[in-house]
Amino acid sequence: MHHRKPRTPGAAQSAARVAITVTAGLVMTAVSTSARASTPGRIGTSHGVAIAVDAAHSHADRAHVNRFDDSFSVHTYGPSIAVTANNRATAVSAGCSLARPCRSVALSYQIVTTAGRNARLINATNLSRSVNEHCPACQTFSAAYQFVVATPRQFSLSRQARDELADIEGKVEALKSSRSPIVQIARQAEELAAHVKAVLDREAARAPRTSGTDDPLADFTPKVTMHRYVR
Repeated sequence: MHHRKPRTPGAAQSAARVAITVTAGLVMTAVSTSARASTPGRIGTSHGVAIAVDAAHSHADRAHVNRFDDSFSVHTYGPSIAVTANNRATAVSAGCSLARPCRSVALSYQIVTTAGRNARLINATNLSRSVNEHCPACQTFSAAYQFVVATPRQFSLSRQARDELADIEGKVEALKSSRSPIVQIARQAEELAAHVKAVLDREAARAPRTSGTDDPLADFTPKVTMHRYVR
């Protein structure tokens, strides 16, 4: 399942969504992009390679002094030959005056689950960038959080975990209407990321494991790796 929420106009806009894609032994390309995308995410399959791309991009200026964009995506893959995951958050404030400064926030949360002997070889990129361009009094914040769940055997997130992640997604999206200082927004973003990690750690703990010492994956323990980039 892969879906994109309809956009609504306003000073603070969001592209939050939970995109769930599943494949077992096939290639799946899942793209879930931010506000600047003109088309919904695309999904394709071929030859055991999985690619997940997510991004949030916020740009504030004199015409739009308060901007917020967020992305929240879950990509669930079965055994695959190779997995590439790319997650980015970019916030820009440009050209606002001292009397009317800009505020720009971008948050991107990406969750990728993969299984099999190549699951530990995932190619993960997680980047965040905040820029003030001729905007000395502006508030600009970006954060990218990437979670990679690697397991020896294929497994699916439980209904409880999916519900909890959907609740976290709602809390991330709710930040767009907050007028709290940036430092508080940053703290809340961190708390939500920690909650995601706790949910995934619990899921990894119940994931199927290998049986027998002759199994080539006998030393493969399910693991959740979190990548964090805050600017």
